Amino acid sequence: MSGRLTVIGLGPGNADQVTPQASRAVAEASFFYGYKPYLDRLELRDDQTRIASDNREELARSNEALAKAAEGHHVAVVSGGDPGVFAMAAAVCEAIEAGPQEWRSIDLAVVPGVTAMLAVAARIGAPLGHDFCAISLSDNLKPWDLIELRLLAAAGAGFVIALYNPISKARPWQLGRAFECLKAILPGTTPVIFGRATGRPDERIEVYLLADADAAKADMATCIIIGSPETRIIKRGERPALVYTPRSATGSKR
Repeated sequence: MSGRLTVIGLGPGNADQVTPQASRAVAEASFFYGYKPYLDRLELRDDQTRIASDNREELARSNEALAKAAEGHHVAVVSGGDPGVFAMAAAVCEAIEAGPQEWRSIDLAVVPGVTAMLAVAARIGAPLGHDFCAISLSDNLKPWDLIELRLLAAAGAGFVIALYNPISKARPWQLGRAFECLKAILPGTTPVIFGRATGRPDERIEVYLLADADAAKADMATCIIIGSPETRIIKRGERPALVYTPRSATGSKR
């Protein structure tokens, strides 16, 4: 009997940003695998079971969930944000590719969620209004030299850059080094948005210029958006400033 596995994105943390599709998927599943803080966001019934694991055990978690689904159960793997953006959907696919043949017949569905950069962008205006990219600063699964290469290429091409996994106790220097790289290419007047815990009670949204960007203002709950040379700040008196990137581009460097 082939089971079912659903990979569910729970959004950035605000219950209002969990999609109806994700809520239905949670209601239908029986076993839930995920990082404990994400599982704690679920209001499960007595007949539903949580299986929590550490944040860095994505592949082991995927293997366990697939094995459970292969027994004929309806299993969910949960992620914060969107499961396809630096999250569990890729880990599940990796496990399927390397795992036993029977896992390929499991009914697999990926339910999208609101990813952090979209939540941050919505709170500040429209910084992703033109071409953009997302880069994880974690060098746990790729070398730092490759991260620097991608940062420099994206900045040089005029992309707005969303930075995920910017800093942690185990990786305290990477964000500062990333700012150094970008300052060598981008104007010091480029807007930098620090969006921490967007949509949650402890939300903090702050805008700086690249010349003044301080890595110490970020933590792992922060998503950072670095504008292009064409990204603009609109002052609005007593109202919060808007940050947006125009829909058209000239390629000019301010």
